[in-house]
Amino acid sequence: MKEELVDKYFRPGRLPHLWCGGCGNGIVLAAMIEAVDRLGLTKDEVAFISGIGCSSRASGYVDFNTANTLHGRALPIASGLKMARPEMTVIVASGDGDCAAIGGNHLIHAARRNIDLTLVVFNNSIYGMTGGQYSPLTPVGSRATTAPYLTMEPTFDLLELARAAGATFTARATTYHAPLLEKVIEQGIRHKGFSVIEAVAACPTNFGRQNKIGAPAAMMEWQKERGVMKAAWEKLSPEARQGKFPIGVLSERNDVMEYTAAYEEILQRAKGGAAG
Repeated sequence: MKEELVDKYFRPGRLPHLWCGGCGNGIVLAAMIEAVDRLGLTKDEVAFISGIGCSSRASGYVDFNTANTLHGRALPIASGLKMARPEMTVIVASGDGDCAAIGGNHLIHAARRNIDLTLVVFNNSIYGMTGGQYSPLTPVGSRATTAPYLTMEPTFDLLELARAAGATFTARATTYHAPLLEKVIEQGIRHKGFSVIEAVAACPTNFGRQNKIGAPAAMMEWQKERGVMKAAWEKLSPEARQGKFPIGVLSERNDVMEYTAAYEEILQRAKGGAAG
């Protein structure tokens, strides 16, 4: 990240951050800052909401309107803010456990409502902050403190879940593909509706160590080898897709009413006295 962006968007005295060496969270946060800057948004126009977990520490570094909320509850709090101040750009930072486990029901209903929030899910495949337990996004067959003999539960495809629930924009990128990550976050913020961006990040301290992947560079190499651009992904056979995942914008639609706009219509009907 450019030094001038650090001076512009970060709170004084908050760096260096407390994330572990080799953690991908700093790259994801930098991509979010780059996206905001390219959109020309002022700090007062942006609200940055987070839950609990390693990723959710991000809100404490940035000089926007921020709230570090409860575990799994970032989306309902962000939804309330968006309903009260629909003109604001509301961005949510959440982790794979925070969002897909305890916060999974809130994810489904934020998607169903198609409220204009941009959710960036820092997916490091594990509960990094609380001891290395496995999450709904931990790859099946991985080791975790709560799965010493390997996980057996199928892994959520978070973006398919969000799309099926009603999210009108979904995208994925990795911290290895940082320029792509910046681009899809920017596109998600521009999109008028519920946007979900999965940022595949490395956790060398917990996931990498428990699964003997090696140094942080090896985890980045893993992302490089497995992330496939959507256009190329669609040409792959089912056999060739094994062990890989698509990246880029995976779905977008603009034919669904956004929730705050729908609510404004309700208010206008109420003011006019119409019942239907």
